[in-house]
Amino acid sequence: MMTTSMKEFKIKNKKIGGHNPVFIIAEMSGNHNQSYKKAMAIIDVVAKTGADAVKMQTFKPEEHTLDSNNEHFQIKVNNVWKGDTLHSLYKKIYTPWEWQAKLKKYAESKGLIFFSSPGHESAVDFLETLNVPAYKLASFDLVDPYMLTRLGKTKKPVIISRGLASISDIRFAVKTLKKAGCSAVAVLHCISSYPAKLEEMNLHTIPDIAKRFGVISGLSDHSLGITAAVASVALGASIIEKHITLRRSDGGPDAGFSLEPDELKELVRLVRDTEQALGKVSYEIGKHEAKNLIFRRSLFVVQDIKKGELFTEENVKSIRPGHGLEVKSMKRVIGKYAKRDIQRGTPLDWNMIK
Repeated sequence: MMTTSMKEFKIKNKKIGGHNPVFIIAEMSGNHNQSYKKAMAIIDVVAKTGADAVKMQTFKPEEHTLDSNNEHFQIKVNNVWKGDTLHSLYKKIYTPWEWQAKLKKYAESKGLIFFSSPGHESAVDFLETLNVPAYKLASFDLVDPYMLTRLGKTKKPVIISRGLASISDIRFAVKTLKKAGCSAVAVLHCISSYPAKLEEMNLHTIPDIAKRFGVISGLSDHSLGITAAVASVALGASIIEKHITLRRSDGGPDAGFSLEPDELKELVRLVRDTEQALGKVSYEIGKHEAKNLIFRRSLFVVQDIKKGELFTEENVKSIRPGHGLEVKSMKRVIGKYAKRDIQRGTPLDWNMIK
């Protein structure tokens, strides 16, 4: 088991991990539906939500798979993709490479970090010409030592999704990246089901990833809605990735489990609120909380007492508010004598006690 924890690293101007704000990534994937105008519009709405980054996928279908219709290349699982061949699916979600430099420039003009998931080594070569600041490795490529080594050699931060990966798979990927030169690795918990069901999410894996592998951890979320993503923050997620589309009704291979702009904006808001609520470990009485100390119980005289009279459990009681002696002083008070007359409803004080 790896034990050295990576506290934080930077992607451009954003510090990630440690006590820094959660890094929120909007994944465009193929939700542009082959429209450059729509890709630009998605960047526009992402910028308005307060997310930190927009992420692409960079590959060529012919380098991902064969253009073949035989049974090995037919998709027979996942209702959203069933009936396609791998090649036909990748053609649908492919983002033309000639768009990507322009999309990067546009995203950065909107204050967003732009980076991508390369699908093969030549895609890494291409993205290096764009000088992207980081890389994302898809779950399905985590077991490829050639891709891991190529990404490691860039010496840029690499974020891995761990969908389908065993402990040994993750250990291999992290070790390979670091050996190749990558010093900044994050591993995102991910369920490679489309959409993933909440009962499959097992979010407690997030803190275990950080502890077990000594990396920054987070969530790549394919579940519907924003519940899992918000909950992950309470478990220590430093990175959250969700797919974004302008409208689910536009269709497309990933649209069904993607967020619409208002949903992403709400996710960002709730994540930031959750961060504030989590705060730090503290047993101090807060500034606003301190005002309510007065509502604690304390010792009050509950019957008129004459000078020289004995304090008893009948004439002294623990009641609210908190103006009198602390309740734990009761045993020291009972059996003592009053120094003066004390009226019912008076908070007890040591100068009243003989």
